Amino acid sequence: MGGILKKRLSYRQTIEYLYEHLPMYQRIGKAAYKADLSNTLALDEYFGHPHLQFNTIHIAGTNGKGSVSHILASIFQEAGRKTGLYTSPHMKDFRERIKINGEPVPKDYVVEFFAEHKETFDAIKPSFFEMTVALAYEYFADQEVDIAIVETGLGGRLDSTNIITPIVSVITNIGTDHSEFLGNSPEEVAAEKAGIIKPKIPVVIGERQKETAGIFDLKAEEFESLIVFASDNYTCTSSAGKQKKRQVFQVKNKIGAGYKNLQTDLRGEYQKKNAVTALQTLEVLKRHNLEISREEIYRGFKNVVKNTGLLGRWQILGQNPKIICDSVHNTEGMKEVINQLRNCAGDHLHMVLGFTDDEKVDNILKLLPNNATYYFTHASLPRAMKADKLMKKAHIAGLKGSAYKTPHEALNQAKKQASPSDIIFVGGSTYVVAEII
Repeated sequence: MGGILKKRLSYRQTIEYLYEHLPMYQRIGKAAYKADLSNTLALDEYFGHPHLQFNTIHIAGTNGKGSVSHILASIFQEAGRKTGLYTSPHMKDFRERIKINGEPVPKDYVVEFFAEHKETFDAIKPSFFEMTVALAYEYFADQEVDIAIVETGLGGRLDSTNIITPIVSVITNIGTDHSEFLGNSPEEVAAEKAGIIKPKIPVVIGERQKETAGIFDLKAEEFESLIVFASDNYTCTSSAGKQKKRQVFQVKNKIGAGYKNLQTDLRGEYQKKNAVTALQTLEVLKRHNLEISREEIYRGFKNVVKNTGLLGRWQILGQNPKIICDSVHNTEGMKEVINQLRNCAGDHLHMVLGFTDDEKVDNILKLLPNNATYYFTHASLPRAMKADKLMKKAHIAGLKGSAYKTPHEALNQAKKQASPSDIIFVGGSTYVVAEII
């Protein structure tokens, strides 16, 4: 890292330096992606294989892997386990990626980590994500966590997190997000995500999908791993809680007791699928002598946001008009969000949207209602699709609206035009949501 780090930097200076000097997918996209684990393995060797010092649960999938990670982390916290949580990307602060019992890694630890090991980083030249994974595993080992919930960044087989041997692997579902890396068909994507399946380690698949189930079955058979599809065993319906700050799940299990009136502070209706995946994962762990009580499960679901600090999942930012944000950014996820928006009580829908340039935007725009008012914008990062370009694409798709230079400008205009009984939705990109919240 050169002479700039010979003097100790502040936390802010450290993070700014890393953003500017390390290849970072969130900023530059494909150029930051390294299609092998050599840097990760070199860092792991240097740090003495810290991931071997604690149990892990590894979670991949196109949609829902972040929510499932946070649900499980909340439940393990309620069960009294010292719980590490590694997720990406962050919304506001880099330290959101690495937490123990809901508390972000301390700023001083981050500063010391990068300053102390700068010569090794200079030699290995890791990406931003590779270094972040090394930091997470070292921190979890230093703090002697009982278990760490680890979310993959992109894919599975070649993801930097994929040096662990977890006690269970979880794959939520398969879509065609990040096709430039993972393949253009569900089958190709599934093969990449199946790379987190390990020999004789049980694997939970959230949704049974016709195109991909056989790929997972074959991989599990090859590795002699127990495989369970959560959607085969659980069904879940939801309703709004009395105070509308929670939703209530009615979960039925085909092979045993279900969960009645399972309250959660996660408000997105799509969380039904994630709840089922998390519950199936706990059921599998029970078979392997890691049991969580029903009371702990109920408390964990009730306090996911409170315990873990999860942001940007059907998050309510204001009332009259109701302002909702969600970090959904792909076709499959947008379908779920649009369905919920259609069921929301409101006179008119206003949508503040921005995307990255590598998203399949044309496919997403086809899903959006043409009777809403649109405010097209872009986040302040190089990968963002410029608002004017997005507006032109949207007009071709029959959507009406104007372009704005920043997400805040777009949201402020939506607030001016909306009546108290309207709904404003902010989304399309994690980074647009991050700038708003």
